[in-house]
Amino acid sequence: MSATIGRRLSSPLPADVLVAVAVFLILFLVVRIVSAADVPLPPSNDSEISTDPTSLPYYALCSLLRMFVGLFFSYAFALIFGYWAAHSLKAERILVPALDVLQSVPVLGFLSITVTAFLALFPGSQLGLECAAIFAIFTAQAWNLAFSMYNSSLTMSKELTEMSALFGLNSWLRFWRLEVPNAMIGLIWNGMMSMGGAWFFLTAAETISVSGQSYSLPGVGAYAGIAIDEGNMGHVAWAIVTMAVLVILVNVLFWRPLVAWAERFKNEQSTAASTPKSAVLNIVRAARLPSGVGNARRSASGQISLAVTRFSRPRRTLATTSAAKRRLWDAVFWVVVLGGLAFGLYHLLVYVTKDSGFGTFLEPLGLGFLTMLRVAAVLVLSTLIWVPIGIKIGLNPKLSRIAQPLVQIFASFPANFLFPFVTTFLVATGISINWGAIVLMMLGAQWYILFNVIAGAQAMPSDLREAMSNMRVGGWLWWKRFALPAVMPAYVTGGITASGGAWNASIVAEVVSFGSTTLTAAGLGAYISEASESGNQQQLLTGVIVMSVFVLVINRMLWKRLYALSEKRYSL
Repeated sequence: MSATIGRRLSSPLPADVLVAVAVFLILFLVVRIVSAADVPLPPSNDSEISTDPTSLPYYALCSLLRMFVGLFFSYAFALIFGYWAAHSLKAERILVPALDVLQSVPVLGFLSITVTAFLALFPGSQLGLECAAIFAIFTAQAWNLAFSMYNSSLTMSKELTEMSALFGLNSWLRFWRLEVPNAMIGLIWNGMMSMGGAWFFLTAAETISVSGQSYSLPGVGAYAGIAIDEGNMGHVAWAIVTMAVLVILVNVLFWRPLVAWAERFKNEQSTAASTPKSAVLNIVRAARLPSGVGNARRSASGQISLAVTRFSRPRRTLATTSAAKRRLWDAVFWVVVLGGLAFGLYHLLVYVTKDSGFGTFLEPLGLGFLTMLRVAAVLVLSTLIWVPIGIKIGLNPKLSRIAQPLVQIFASFPANFLFPFVTTFLVATGISINWGAIVLMMLGAQWYILFNVIAGAQAMPSDLREAMSNMRVGGWLWWKRFALPAVMPAYVTGGITASGGAWNASIVAEVVSFGSTTLTAAGLGAYISEASESGNQQQLLTGVIVMSVFVLVINRMLWKRLYALSEKRYSL
C-alpha cells in the first residue's frame, strides 16, 4: 500500500498540471453539453420512498446491489487500467497523473456534474438515476483499486516474469495466471477499504438534488435521508441498525471468505503461523455449484487463451525513424495538445468568471483555507488518539484478532448516519457547526489512520522487538526511537488517505440537517453542497476545481515530502 502511495506522489509536476487541466476540461465539457441540451427534469419522487421499517429489508437489498455493481465495474477498471499503466510507458505517463487528479476530485462533485447527463441519456426512466448512483459509487472505489493493480504489476518478482517468458505464455495467460493472482491480496484489502469509503456516500448517491428537484432511489441511504429530513429519530435508528447488520453481513459473508481464499496467492517460502479462516469459505468449497462455476471459468479462460494465440501475430520490426523526424513529430504532437488545452482552459475561465471576473475564485479560495484547517484538525486529533492505540493493537496478537475485524466494520459503517445525533447535540449545547464539522469529518476519516497503523505495527520485525525488550528500552524512549519511526511509512499512507477522505466528507459535514434544523459551516464543502442543491453549475464547477487544486497542492507540498522522509529514514 505504501509503495502505491509513493508512485502516486512521484509523477512529474508538469504531467500533473497538464492532466489536471484535461480532467477539469472534461468536467467543463459535460457541464456545457448538459446546459446546452436543456434537459427537462422529471418531478421529484421523494414521496415514493416509504419510511415504514418493514420496507428496510428490500431497501437493503437495493443498496447492496448498487454497491456490488459499482464494485464490479471498479475491479474491471482497475484490472485494465492498472495493468496498462504498468506495462506501457506512454500510458503510465498519462494514466498515473490522471488517476491522482481523479482521486482528488470530490465524489459528490462527480455526482452533481454528471447526474443531469445520465437523466438526459434515459429520459423519463429511473435508469438514469440508477446509473448516476452507481457512477458515484464507482468513483469512490475505482481509483484506489487501479493504483493497487498498477503497483502489484510493477513489483511482481523477476522470477515470475522470467518463468512466463520461459514457458512462452501469451498475453492473456500472463495476465490471468500471473498478474491477477499476484495482485489479488492487495486488490481484496483495497477493495474492502474502498467499499467502506463508498458506504459513506450512499445517502448522497440515493438522494440526489438537481436544480431544486430532489430524487430518491429505493435504498437504505434514501430511507435515512428522508427520515433525517422529517426529523424522525426512530426511523433514523432503524436505518442505523439495518446498515450495521448489512455491513457486518458483507464483511462476514463476502470479505472474510475472500481474505481467507486469497492466502493461496501469498508468495512465501514458509507457511505462516496463523492464517485467516472462514466457515463460509469452507461451506462454499464443499458445495458442488461453486466447483461447477470454477470449471466453467477455467474452460472460458482456456478458450480466450486459444483465441489470443490464434489471432496474435508476431511483431514486425518497424523501420527505424530518424531522430530528426521523431523530434518533429513530438513537437507537432505537443503543439496540438498544448494548443488544445490552452484553448479549452481559456473557455473554462471565461465560463466561470463571466459574472465576477477572477474575483469568482476569491470566495472558494478563502473557504478552502477554512476547510483545510478543519482537515488539519481532523488529522492531528486522529493521530493523537489512534496512533498509540493502533500500535498497541498491532503488537498484541490476541487483541489484534479481536480488534481488527471491529475496525474494518467501523471503517465500513457510513458515519453520516450518525450526523442527526451529533446535530441534535450541537443544537442542545450551542456549539457552533464551524467546530462541530471537525467531529463530523473525523467520524469518516479517522479509521484510515488506525487501519494503517495497526498494519504497520504488525509488520515490525520480531527481532527488533526482541532487541528492544532485551535492552530494556521502555517508556517514552521506546516510543520515540522504535515504535513511532517503525510505523511512520504506514502512518503516511493512512494520513494521505484520511486527508482525501476528510476533504470529501466536508461536503456533507459542513451542511447538516435534521428535521427543520439546518446548520451550515463556513467552508468549501458547504459552498459545493449549496451549489449542487441550487443547480448552480458555474459555482459547482468552480468549487470542485478549487478543492481538487487544494488536494493536489497539499499532496505535493506535504505528503510527498513526508513520504520521502519516511522511506529514507524510517523504512525497515
